[in-house]
Amino acid sequence: MQIKRQHIISSLLGLAVAALLVLEMPSKPKIQYFHNEGKVFGTYYNIRYSATEDLKDSIEVALQAFDNSLSLFNPHSVLSAVNANRDTTTDATFDAMWAEAERVYMLSGGAFDITVAPLVKAFGFGRKSDQFAAISSQTVDSLRAFVGFDKVQLIDHKVIKQDPRVQLDGGAVAKGQACDMVAEMLQRQGCENWLVDIGGEVVCHGLNAKGEPWHVGITKPNLNNEGAQEDLQEILAVTDICMATSGNYRNYYFDGAERRSHTIDPRTGWPVQHSVLSATVVSSSCMRADALATACMVLGETEALDMIARAGDAACYLLVAKNDSLVAVCSSNWAETLEKSK
Repeated sequence: MQIKRQHIISSLLGLAVAALLVLEMPSKPKIQYFHNEGKVFGTYYNIRYSATEDLKDSIEVALQAFDNSLSLFNPHSVLSAVNANRDTTTDATFDAMWAEAERVYMLSGGAFDITVAPLVKAFGFGRKSDQFAAISSQTVDSLRAFVGFDKVQLIDHKVIKQDPRVQLDGGAVAKGQACDMVAEMLQRQGCENWLVDIGGEVVCHGLNAKGEPWHVGITKPNLNNEGAQEDLQEILAVTDICMATSGNYRNYYFDGAERRSHTIDPRTGWPVQHSVLSATVVSSSCMRADALATACMVLGETEALDMIARAGDAACYLLVAKNDSLVAVCSSNWAETLEKSK
């Protein structure tokens, strides 16, 4: 009887100790959805993600790393040093941009070209001003002498120029590449759901806070070129996508009676003039989608569709002005690509 009583007492003590240990163990951090927003690269970012803690500081570190490499407005960036012909060694972010820029340059037949910077500057785009320059054919021809991706090389992390006047502009891949970098950081932190939106370029994965696919909009261009562009042409429900949009309907000016787009064709030196008002591209990375969307805006409807077909890892949704109406023209794989992203 005594042995049985001791056994019971020992069991109770054991349970008490176990209970105390459970109480002392720290509770597992709860996963919740966070929303960070701010201004970057002259635009805004909105980032939503599931995590056990707010990762705003890590997001800003990733964005600053990008700025230090590829910002045209940061005088200490790698890109600024290259443009100023200072002796500098490129970093992994710059090298990744270069590799994608070269691929899309070749794929687009030169319609996408990061050496277009002198022409962009000459026409007044990229400045914080509503005054744009009207330049002559002679000026355009003289600038074209040092515009062309074939005039630069990247060798052992050094940019080699045929002409010191060659200038690089990574703006056509910047927002997309920054989206990729933030998304990669979130993945490294163990996040399973996120939507990264920087100036309309988007990378998303998983589900939103309601357990539903993320909802991503495609802006509807205003054919009258008046007022804010707030209406949406389409709202996509997706869970895994890298998407970028380039458009001619917001940034333009009039040269006499002619409407000039902010998209410059590096092959001719002049702003493009065709009926494609916006191009939305889905691809294997947001950086690639960004570059391809810009190339689509340069090429126009027929050549853009041909380029996307040859890309092998992309689909596009073009909004085209036809007879005072807005018409959606999609690549043959657009619907299939969206279905796979759900």
